[in-house]
Amino acid sequence: MYLVNVSIDDVSPHPQSSTKVLERCRELINVYPDIKFTLFIPAAYWRTKSQTTEKPLYLNEFPDFCKEISDLDQNNFEIGYHGFYHGIPNVSNNDEFRYASYEQTVDIITKTKEVVAKTNINFKNILRPPAWRMTGESIKACKDQGIEILALSSDKYPDGSLDYQDEDKNFKNVVYYNCCPPLKNLELFPKTEIVYHACEWDQNYLDKEKANQLKNFLDTENIKFCFMEDILNG
Repeated sequence: MYLVNVSIDDVSPHPQSSTKVLERCRELINVYPDIKFTLFIPAAYWRTKSQTTEKPLYLNEFPDFCKEISDLDQNNFEIGYHGFYHGIPNVSNNDEFRYASYEQTVDIITKTKEVVAKTNINFKNILRPPAWRMTGESIKACKDQGIEILALSSDKYPDGSLDYQDEDKNFKNVVYYNCCPPLKNLELFPKTEIVYHACEWDQNYLDKEKANQLKNFLDTENIKFCFMEDILNG
């Protein structure tokens, strides 16, 4: 039996990284009623280098977005944290936790939870850092701030920018992804974590073609769909 979770990063009020991706999710639910999605949502998505917005997209300022997310069927969807801005304003779109100290991480998580508290979205204490990058100190801070599960990468980037200083092993409750089409092709593992993105500019965007590919891939009797916690405990 293969445990399978499908996660989608960068779901946000950004017009090109939005809830449009949920159309693909609903198509998959029609075929696989028990499929489980984990949506990773930044609290104030702010891109300053490309596909920019003039200001941060604070979730609480987008009630229609929040309602659409909160109305999702909890049998199929769970929501996780994906940082505050997602990047470092005027420096990078993706590296919010890449250089973060313990104290900076505490500040990011505090601000994130403050914004989320102003919405009606039920976030679980699950966090995936943008581009999977975070420091060992960030991992320590996440644990102390009540994050229960981290969604990380077991790969090492050639430039050395993905190094958890073994703190991921100390955290213990970590789900590592193993499929990210087309960068890492679909393949079944005992614990299969499949990652897509909501941003339409990303080659990993869950478009109709990739959704059809995923639908065909999942056509087997040896699959059990799971949320993140079930992947860990399975």
